[in-house]
Amino acid sequence: MSNQSSSSRSSSFKPTDNEINELVLKLQALLPLLNQSPNATASTILEETCTYIKNLRREVDSLSGRLSQLLDSAEINDVELIRRFQQESHDH
Repeated sequence: MSNQSSSSRSSSFKPTDNEINELVLKLQALLPLLNQSPNATASTILEETCTYIKNLRREVDSLSGRLSQLLDSAEINDVELIRRFQQESHDH
């Protein structure tokens, strides 16, 4: 029953104005472009946040693709790769 009450609480959660303002201020401090314009509106900050997250996703996708290519072209089989990774983990 506690799962139902927590899930219904989360679906009907309405943040307070103070919570929204705190979030917007934190986002503004994190985004490089917005540090240059301290008078940005909440809407602008949220739009920039979405853009920033989309850019990060593209970068992650690109890096993931490059890593896959490197692994595919490597002359190391999976077992050897895992052994090397484990050795390096234990060495550090």
